[in-house]
Amino acid sequence: MEDKPAAVHIKSQTRTAAAGLFARALDHYRQGQYQSASDVLGSALRAEPRNPRLWYLAGATFKALRQPAQAEHCLRTALALAPTFVEAHNDLAVLLHESNRVAEAIVVYRQALEHAPANAQVLNNFGAALAKQGQLEEALQCFDQALGLNPAYAKAHHNRGRALANLGRLGEAHQALHAAIAHAPPGEKARFYRTLAFLKRFSPGDAELPEMEALALDIESLPAREQMELNFALGKAYADVGERERSFRHFLAGNREKRRQTPYDEAAALARLERIQSAFSPGLMAARKGAGQVSAVPVFILGMPRSGSTLVEQILASHPQVYGAGECEEFRSVADATPLADGRALLPDGIADLPDAGLRKLGQDYLERMQALAPHAPRIVDKTLTNFLHLGLIHLALPSARIIHTRRDPVDTCLSCFSHIFNGDHPYSYDLSELGRYWRAYDRLMAHWRSVLPAGVMLEIEYEEMVGDLEGQSRRLLAHCGLEWNDACLEFHKTQRPVYTASVTQVREPIYRSSVQKWRAYGDRLQPLLDALAG
Repeated sequence: MEDKPAAVHIKSQTRTAAAGLFARALDHYRQGQYQSASDVLGSALRAEPRNPRLWYLAGATFKALRQPAQAEHCLRTALALAPTFVEAHNDLAVLLHESNRVAEAIVVYRQALEHAPANAQVLNNFGAALAKQGQLEEALQCFDQALGLNPAYAKAHHNRGRALANLGRLGEAHQALHAAIAHAPPGEKARFYRTLAFLKRFSPGDAELPEMEALALDIESLPAREQMELNFALGKAYADVGERERSFRHFLAGNREKRRQTPYDEAAALARLERIQSAFSPGLMAARKGAGQVSAVPVFILGMPRSGSTLVEQILASHPQVYGAGECEEFRSVADATPLADGRALLPDGIADLPDAGLRKLGQDYLERMQALAPHAPRIVDKTLTNFLHLGLIHLALPSARIIHTRRDPVDTCLSCFSHIFNGDHPYSYDLSELGRYWRAYDRLMAHWRSVLPAGVMLEIEYEEMVGDLEGQSRRLLAHCGLEWNDACLEFHKTQRPVYTASVTQVREPIYRSSVQKWRAYGDRLQPLLDALAG
């Protein structure tokens, strides 16, 4: 008799051991003990390295540990072992989306839907990725399909509402958000209330405010993320109805929790701004003058958030010869993909070692990406605000590009930042003192750019002057961009185009002055900010 069962017995034992380790790791993961889960999974994968479920859980664990490269490796390994593993497709696509690799995420979502075309979660997530790419009508189709499969899917209602708001269909957006709130369990409603709060202006007697107040009666029972969302929603609602004290108390609480959740190395952030200033010295800017790609197509709007940049973009985008691309991050992406010969990153201080041909190629690569969005537009506006960090490189790579720097009263700017949760690169905005110190560092960098850029390259638009003299400032804008006057720019609020920023509702309304000197209503409550701004 052949002694074959021995090997089978060993394999069976391994599977049993791996199953037990999987269960232990899953238990650690569900309890938020991610490092312990990772340690156990290491042992499990050594016992059974071709188990896709183990790799899938390892991917989720590394994602929770904020190690996206390891998470991606694990999820791709799971898919190599099990190509129809839809949950792994979905989680990999979410990871790519969150890493701003949205085009790659869309490819993975399509693969998932090939295997599971009626998966409501994948359809919802796919729609969110399409919306991020500006494909809003296609995104709405995905949300509608997801809701056809699961009419009570609160997150799909919420995403549908956001997409409708981006398109300016605010009434439909409000209805979708009310549906999200109605279908969500109490512990998951706050985020949907916050989205709704920032899409409307509250008046005394609005039904949503007492609903949020009722939810806040037991706020400690909510998850920390939901507490934060509810505090921001209440802060906005109370500000609208004039209850400044209550509003500010909720904004403080919301920002405190958001800051706790947001990694931010203030010293490193401020040092980076100083390094940029040193790298782009007057001598370097003069020596590299004229080396880049000449084109009048690109227009850059940059500055601090909440400084009037969306208003300026909407005015320009109302002109028939202008395409507004929004916050597209393309320049940073191209710069990051332009390594030096020795492999070092170009930014923030490798510019001296980039040859002239490299500057021209950088400019050309950026132009090709932007012109793919609007091939026939004489002007394309890039409203990525953090491009103020890259302004020296932008000018060297694209010397004919027009720059528009939007400015607003620094206290109003910072207070408005403090009233919002951002999706992008603004981790400094959740503490009043850190916010004030960052504004001062930004202001110093902008002063440097003024001193090294040629006259006429950058136009500075003051928000307060824009709302006080819309036509005069709009004429300045168009002249700076080499455009003839067009009356449509004065009726910017009627322009039908997607808007993705926190100002999505404001630019659908005629000009108003109520946001000028708004900070004075908060008085001494802003003292930490005032002290930081004063230095």
